[in-house]
Amino acid sequence: MEILVIRHAIAFTRDPLQWPDDRRRPLSPKGESRLKKEARGLAKVMPHVDLLLTSPWLRAQQTAEILHRSAGWPVPEPSEALEGDRSPRGVLSVLRNHPKAGIVALVGHEPQTSQLASYLLTGDAARMAIEFKKGGVAAIFIERPLRPGTAVLEWSLPPGWLRSLA
Repeated sequence: MEILVIRHAIAFTRDPLQWPDDRRRPLSPKGESRLKKEARGLAKVMPHVDLLLTSPWLRAQQTAEILHRSAGWPVPEPSEALEGDRSPRGVLSVLRNHPKAGIVALVGHEPQTSQLASYLLTGDAARMAIEFKKGGVAAIFIERPLRPGTAVLEWSLPPGWLRSLA
């Protein structure tokens, strides 16, 4: 299985007065604009995805929706395992529920995206540091059965590179 770990695009700055529930904080206009271009670049690298899972938090949902529209990927499905405050261990359980999916894109938050990558690659969520800029992507290959520490990092691209590919 190939897993694309994607951090949501640029969102508005945290503001408890405007968004008392940070889960409802949206992407900024700049984030949306940049992501549309990044999605077109990403579609050149990865034109087909079998499954697009996203955190149900608004900024991740908006990111996944733009990937759906601009890259032609499947309609995003929310997954609580990708919420920003969850352990990366739960993501493997979700992936095991999709045995026929060959390429899965996961849209989430920091620090979970880097923790998930580390967990898949080393078996320890804190062992390896991978920088995920907002809108950044890492492609990770893992054989079935899905076990932490058995994955291989295929590539990692920051958002600027994705925009240059568009």
